[in-house]
Amino acid sequence: MRYINSPNYDHKQNDKIGILLTNLGTPDEPTPKALKRYLKQFLSDPRVVEVPRLLWWLILNCVILQIRPRRSAQAYATVFTEKGSPLLFNTQAQSDAIAAQLQQQGMQNVVVDFAMRYGNPSFDTVLDNMFAQGVRKLLVLPLYPQYSGSTSASTFDELASNFMRRRWLPDLRFISHYPDYAPFIRAAADKIRQHWQQHGQADKLILSYHGIPKRYLLNGDPYHCECYKTSRLIAEELGLSKDQYLTTFQSRFGREEWLKPYTDETLKALPAQGVKSVQVFCPGFAADCLETIEEIGEENKEYFLHAGGERYDYITALNAEPAHIDALCQLIKDNLHGWQVEADTQRAVRAEALRVEKYPG
Repeated sequence: MRYINSPNYDHKQNDKIGILLTNLGTPDEPTPKALKRYLKQFLSDPRVVEVPRLLWWLILNCVILQIRPRRSAQAYATVFTEKGSPLLFNTQAQSDAIAAQLQQQGMQNVVVDFAMRYGNPSFDTVLDNMFAQGVRKLLVLPLYPQYSGSTSASTFDELASNFMRRRWLPDLRFISHYPDYAPFIRAAADKIRQHWQQHGQADKLILSYHGIPKRYLLNGDPYHCECYKTSRLIAEELGLSKDQYLTTFQSRFGREEWLKPYTDETLKALPAQGVKSVQVFCPGFAADCLETIEEIGEENKEYFLHAGGERYDYITALNAEPAHIDALCQLIKDNLHGWQVEADTQRAVRAEALRVEKYPG
C-alpha cells in the first residue's frame, strides 16, 4: 500500500487542534451528470443500503442511475441559489461561525473546517489541508444529532478509510451523537418559540426526522429511540402535552417498510381528524437542504392543504443561528476537555541538532 506521507513536515510549525464538522453531502451542481456522480457514491455505501452487494450493484447501475439523476436534478434545481447548494453554504456558515466564536474565546490554536461524506469538499481533501496546517489532535463532529449506522457510523467509516492510508495519525475524538444535549434542545425549542411569537401556534407541531428502514431498528440501530427522545425533550422544553405534537419520519424510498408514522401520510390524514393547521420542524437536520426546503417546505405542504388543511408552516433548520452555534461550540468544548497543544519554540532547533548529529552531510 502507498501511504499518505508527510515529507514536508516543518518542525517550526506549531501543533494545532482540529475541529472537523461533517454532513451528508450534496451534488456539485443541479445537473443529471453531477447527480449521477453524487448518487452513485451515496447509494453505493453499504451503510446506507444493506442489500447483497451484487444484487444492489445491478439495481443501482442498471436501473436507479439510469432514471433518478434527471429527476433528482430537477428537484435540486429548485433549491440551489446563486450561492449554490443550501446544505453546502449553510455548513460553511456554521464552520465559519464556530471558528470565529472559538477564536473570540481565546482558542487561537484551533483549525475548524468541514467535509461532506459524499461529494465535496471530500474527507481526503479537507484532512490533507488540516494536517498541513499542523493539526495533531482531531475532534470530529458529524452534524447528526441522532445516531444511526447509516449516518454517524458511515462518517466514521470514511474517516477510518482515510486513516488506514495515512502514515502519521493524529489523536482522535469522535462525537457520535447528541440527541439529548441540553443546549441543542434549548436552541431547537427557542427556534420554535420564536416562530410562535411571530406567527402564533398551530393545532399541531410535527417533528419530522429522516427515515431509515424498520429493519435497521430491529437489528439494533438506536436512531428511532433517539429521535423520540429528542422530540420528548423539545416538547417538555416547550411545555407541550402529548396530544400537541407528533414525531414522524420522512424521505423514504423503495418498497421496504421504514420507520413509522410516515410524515407524508400523517399530513394527508390530519385534516380529516380535525387538525387544520400544522407547523413542521426537523430536529434531525442541522442545516436546511433538499429534504427540508423542497420535501417538507413544498411537497408535504401540498399534501396537507390538498387534504383539507388550512395553514401549514415550515420552521427552518437551526443553520448558523447564534443559539445553534453557541450549542455546537459548547458541545465541542465539552469534548475537548483535557486536550491542549503548546507552542514549542525550541523544537526546530533540537530537530536540526539531532539531524546534524545522526544524519550529517
